[in-house]
Parts: sequence; C-alpha cells; structure tokens
Amino acid sequence: MKRVPIVFAFDNNLAMPAAVCIYSLFANAKPATAYDVYILHRNGECLDTSYIDKVFEKFPAHSLKLIGVDGTFDSSLEIRGITTPAYYRLLIPNLIREYDRVIYSDVDVIFRQDLSDLYYNENLGDCYIAGVNDLAHIDEDLRRHYEDKINLNPENVICSGFLIMDLRKIRECSLVDQFIAEAKNQYKFQDQDVLNIVCRDHIKQLPPKYSVLTYIANLATNSPETLAGLWTEEEITEAMTAGNIHYNGQKPWRGYCINFDIWWEYYRKSPIFDPKFYFSFFNEKLNEYDRLPLIKRIKILARYFIHGQSK
Repeated sequence: MKRVPIVFAFDNNLAMPAAVCIYSLFANAKPATAYDVYILHRNGECLDTSYIDKVFEKFPAHSLKLIGVDGTFDSSLEIRGITTPAYYRLLIPNLIREYDRVIYSDVDVIFRQDLSDLYYNENLGDCYIAGVNDLAHIDEDLRRHYEDKINLNPENVICSGFLIMDLRKIRECSLVDQFIAEAKNQYKFQDQDVLNIVCRDHIKQLPPKYSVLTYIANLATNSPETLAGLWTEEEITEAMTAGNIHYNGQKPWRGYCINFDIWWEYYRKSPIFDPKFYFSFFNEKLNEYDRLPLIKRIKILARYFIHGQSK
C-alpha cells in the first residue's frame, strides 16, 4: 500500500462538510492508496467525529489521528468567517514529526482524483511548499494588496487551501517560528499571506486540477482567455472535468454556487446522507426561487445550464 498523509484543520462548525470531503477523498482513492488522515483541532475542544466515524467505518483501510493544538493563534485575526483553525496548518511541521512531507487541504473541498502520484512523484526541488496559483494578479484589489501592502508579486501567490509541505526543509530552516511571528501582524488573508511571505522564492506552482477555486471555475466557463497565459488549455480542461473542487466562496450546503450539484452528489452517496436535510435544503431553495421575478429565474437557469456545469 502507498500511504499518503493528509492533514485537515477545522472545528465543529465544519464537522459535516469535513466528512463529505473525506468521503470523496476515499471514494476516489486507488486500491493501493491508503490515507493517514490527521485532523487538527483546538486543544480542549470536544471535536464531533460522529460523521467522520461513519466514513471510516465504510473505508477501514485508512487511518485517523486527532491532534489538539494549543492557543498559539488564539489572538490572531479572524475575518470573513475564517476562524483560528485556519492558522493550524502553520504548525504542521512541529505537530507531525513522523513524516517529512504531507498534503494539507481545507474541508470545503470535493476530491475527484487520487493523490498518491502527487505525493510520491511531485519534485519540490528547493521549495518549501507547493500550491495552486491564487490568481491575485487578475483582481485589481488583490493585486494592490500584495504589491503595495506586503511587497509580494501577485503573479506568484498561491492559495493555502491545498498544499504539499516539505516538512523536513521547513524544520531545517526553522520556518515555524517565522510563521508564528508573521501571524501576529494580522494579515488580511491570514495564513495564506503568512505562507506566501515566509516561503517567497521557495514556492512551487501546481496545476489547477488540484484545487479548482470557485473563481477559477467561473473564469474557465465564462472567460477562459483570462487563464490562457497561466495554464494550458489541456490543464484547464482537466481541472474542470476531473479536478478537486474548492468551494472557497459560497458553500454548497448553504446555497447555490458553481458546481454545487457535485457536492450534493457526493453527499447523497456518503454514509452520512440525511434525506431530511437534503430535501429541506432544496425545498427551501425552490421556495426562494419561486418568489423571484420571472426575469431573475430565467437568469439563474441560464447561468446554471449554460455556464455553471463542468463539461
């Protein structure tokens, strides 16, 4: 078996979607892949694992380990609903000593591919981390944030929602101490800014298929020419048809968003499926839809059926 360590960090607010995320990871694993799952949570918090336990019962080849994290980041900035556990990825090199390389992922994600080839074959060279380009250079506000406020080239910024981390290099260079120090500055994009600042010039870009952010999906369907200089047409097509979907904007279990139907497909197939929750969500949304003016209903249908589906 090829064992692949993957780390998540969340609190009880995300216990249900975390289970769907992990289910999608296991459902798309190759027969020879076994994931060692690490979940980082606040020390002293009784993390609700009832949903996740059902997933592991269905897939016993994989392992689970919970790790309590101290209050190092309790005073760090919380913004846009992103709470303290977002910073826990910065402590992974110190918390997980049994591996020299790990994958980290947020849990508002649906995996559609096995990660063993990425883990074993991706050459990081002298880089500390690898991730997917955040497209900060396309948005004027993001560009100004990185150029003017923290002196980074926005074209090189990666999203921190999916990472390969070379823990050995990070330990050797004592970067965790630098992560903690930078986090005190309370950057707008929290852990993501910290990682891009500390690891600058030692960051590798991954193809978009490993983390299809909401705005990547929107651009790929509505204005693909904006991505042409960054990725090939083949890379974009692979990302849209089989890539891991990162719902970094609207969450599909709360409302409509691009590719929301894919999340619900995995939820329906998962061992935590609750018909009452499923039907109440869609019933509520249909009621909202029925109250809209006709022109708005037509626009929603056009947006979904013409632009919103992966081909």
